[in-house]
Amino acid sequence: MITVFGSINLDLVVAVPRLPTAGETVSGRDHQTFPGGKGANQALAARRAGADVRFIGAVGQDSFAELALLNLREAGVDLSGVRTMAGSTGLALIGIDPAGENQIIVASGTNARVEASWLEGGFGPGQTLLVQGEVPLVEVIEGARLARDAAGTVIWNPAPVPEGDLSDCLDVAGTVVVNVSEAAEIGGRLGIAGDTETFALKLAEGGRNVIVTLGADGVLARTPTARYRFASPAVNAVDTTGAGDAFCGALAAALDRKTSFERALKEGAAAGALACTVTGAQSSAPHLEDIARLADTIA
Repeated sequence: MITVFGSINLDLVVAVPRLPTAGETVSGRDHQTFPGGKGANQALAARRAGADVRFIGAVGQDSFAELALLNLREAGVDLSGVRTMAGSTGLALIGIDPAGENQIIVASGTNARVEASWLEGGFGPGQTLLVQGEVPLVEVIEGARLARDAAGTVIWNPAPVPEGDLSDCLDVAGTVVVNVSEAAEIGGRLGIAGDTETFALKLAEGGRNVIVTLGADGVLARTPTARYRFASPAVNAVDTTGAGDAFCGALAAALDRKTSFERALKEGAAAGALACTVTGAQSSAPHLEDIARLADTIA
């Protein structure tokens, strides 16, 4: 069982000829609406990758709430831990250029008021907690401690990298997943100089698994005793939105079913690549059979 504690958003996506610079307006022809939020994205990705998933989070009392939960509900994610609160559901405004690169602005809404206490009594030995960076860090840390104290496994994707002291969450996270820019920011704040190799090595020395996703260049990972490096499968990328979330969800699903760490990395890389071939964060999350097929091709 995977428990995801995190954000729920509605994404408003506009395809633009190029991403704007500061102070510039760039027009697109139309917009699309997608359920999103890194927590919800990863919950759906884990579910489609074959895991039993429950979600803990919050939506507002507005017209966006049901739209934001639609895909999770249809996929069979357990939403009994999702609370409806006064205020607005989280909202993300996303611009995408022809190469699939994006810029994102997020309004947190009720995501800023979730509480780790909602997780109490919800873990057993061997279960997995998957957390991100779009809900308050203090609540993520407390939730991770609850999972650890119940002999659960914690996977932390600090995206976006939260403000504040990261050491407490690093201390309880068994696996940390970041992209290159997140690795650089965290490394700078922790005083780890050097490239992603150095970052992964130093962080793994603390007894955790460290994964750095490299976009089209694949994935680099370190455990306390081993190094892994895989290229990304070649795909026709149309939208990178949600690729990291697909990686995290598929990785968590593979680890939760007790597959090897190496195979879990390959399934994460395959899911991330497949997600780039479809527009939207949740609509692009691939299913287990497609993930497994592409993962088999990764050397």
